[in-house]
Amino acid sequence: MRHRVFGRRLGRNSAQRKALFRNLVRELYLHERIVTTEAKARAVRGDAERLITKAKRSLAGESNRVHAQRQVVAYLNDKTVAKKVFDVFAPRYAERNGGYTRIIKLGKRQGDAADMVILELVDRPAA
Repeated sequence: MRHRVFGRRLGRNSAQRKALFRNLVRELYLHERIVTTEAKARAVRGDAERLITKAKRSLAGESNRVHAQRQVVAYLNDKTVAKKVFDVFAPRYAERNGGYTRIIKLGKRQGDAADMVILELVDRPAA
């Protein structure tokens, strides 16, 4: 039984799982929409929203901006994507109290019948 056990393991060790989450969040920020499995999307959603909230708080003056930028860069391993979080996403979601992502179900994947979803940022400009 996994009562009160936090987090999803996704059949990986901790280093692989950490790398997977970081890469998924980075790709979500780059493209503002990714197609992945439902389990991965649900596991990564909190991390993606947490980084945007961190950027929002630093812009509002609630915390130190430089420290927040360094934390986001450390998580994403990409300065250009971290800059996008602070320059694009934080102002875009300034009036929104959380809920920056949306999960849209697509159905089953052909090969292994995994539930596929689109994980996207809400309020994105029309493409």
